[in-house]
Amino acid sequence: MTRKISHTLMATVAACLLAFSSVGHARAIDESPSALAMAGDAVFVRPVLLATTIVGSAVYLVSLPFSLLGGNAAEAGETLVVGPAKATFVRCLGCTKSGRKPETVEQSGK
Repeated sequence: MTRKISHTLMATVAACLLAFSSVGHARAIDESPSALAMAGDAVFVRPVLLATTIVGSAVYLVSLPFSLLGGNAAEAGETLVVGPAKATFVRCLGCTKSGRKPETVEQSGK
């Protein structure tokens, strides 16, 4: 009985982690997150996204022979590995959208 609950729980966690893999593409964003948003992102969200990237990589490797036969290995890699990795490593701390924060250039008035 305990083993069945354990397997069900693991399947549920894996499904939840894979749901995060649909996070978007890198593009410039215009956000000003608060200190609380940054702290929450660093402590809670980034570890979950890192786990999603790792699980997505494992699922990609397992499904790679079938993806190659189906001709969609690149799409599977983008969805399962690249998307979560961009959300984990490219998104600014505390921001809700994926992408790099644009550099602000200030012009000095003479």
